Amino acid sequence: MDSFLGRYRNLSVLLLLVVGQLLLLAYQVRSSQDVPLIRIWAVAAVSPLARALEAGRSAAASFFSSYFILRDVRAENERLKKELGELRLKNHLLAAELASAERAQALEQYRARIPSKTLPVRVIGAGAGPGTHTVFVDRGSSDGVQRGMAAITPEGIVGKVVAAYPMASLVQLITAQGAVASVISQKSRVRGALKGTGASLCAVDHVENKDPLEPGEWFYTSGNDRVFPRGLPVGRVALVREGRGGKEVLVEPSALKSRIEEMLIVIDGVHGLIPPPEQPPAEGVSLLPPPPPDSPQEAAPAAPAANGGALTDADRLVDRYRRLTESQGLQLGVKGRIADFTREPSQSPVPPAEKKSEPPRP
Repeated sequence: MDSFLGRYRNLSVLLLLVVGQLLLLAYQVRSSQDVPLIRIWAVAAVSPLARALEAGRSAAASFFSSYFILRDVRAENERLKKELGELRLKNHLLAAELASAERAQALEQYRARIPSKTLPVRVIGAGAGPGTHTVFVDRGSSDGVQRGMAAITPEGIVGKVVAAYPMASLVQLITAQGAVASVISQKSRVRGALKGTGASLCAVDHVENKDPLEPGEWFYTSGNDRVFPRGLPVGRVALVREGRGGKEVLVEPSALKSRIEEMLIVIDGVHGLIPPPEQPPAEGVSLLPPPPPDSPQEAAPAAPAANGGALTDADRLVDRYRRLTESQGLQLGVKGRIADFTREPSQSPVPPAEKKSEPPRP
């Protein structure tokens, strides 16, 4: 058998192929399919490979697309971060310039209000040494600044000039040890000497235990030290308690609550007045206009006044009393029966009472 197949091997293979082809043709005719079986088998054999190749191509395309997109996003992110940093820096600079302009405007307005002659200065540096309470300002003796002149802000006193150089001056803050100012309390008029302690609070000496003084009360300059003009705010009482030989009083300087950038040097001081306790100590506080009247009679327009129709509260009150007395048959400003001021002037007027005829005098 093996010799037969070996001798007719080609013929055997041909016969097997022919038989196989005939079987396939018979199967295809029986299954009534239009697509040849060889194509179906070829597509079935190639489809997984094509699917794998397409998946690889899609993954590669997505990877490169994402890579280039992320690279652009990263560059855009870096650019945006740089712009954000520049905008923040610019915003800080503009905010600092705006704050400086507002402080300069407030300083000029305060300078125009006070009677003393002042010189605006700017702080250019702090004194040497740790915990120093001195600052350098940009005006000196060439601008008229002299040793012993007071330094103030709209919030209160700052200190005094301890050294005047041609182009700069050294200002000792009121909180420095050795700094002294004569002060008086706003409400109880208690006098004392404000002294720097080297800390944020100042002490007030020469206050007796019997002197009435409460926390929160304002101290003003009294002018007795001949450095600070009278009437400048100093600060609020932060602590007060009785002690040996007098009360222990600590005051928080109002001008040194925040960092000082600008101040005024008092060239020629003029004493002022200490505001009453009911008024706010700070300058430049806006007040609302007086409220309108509640009753409709008060809100009704009154008769024109003699000053061209500009009525005041006093004119309205006189007009109301005049109409009220006329409605009761009386005349305002004439002696006689007293009008009933509890009635409203809109009630019907009462005819005036007839005057009794006086008997003829002998």
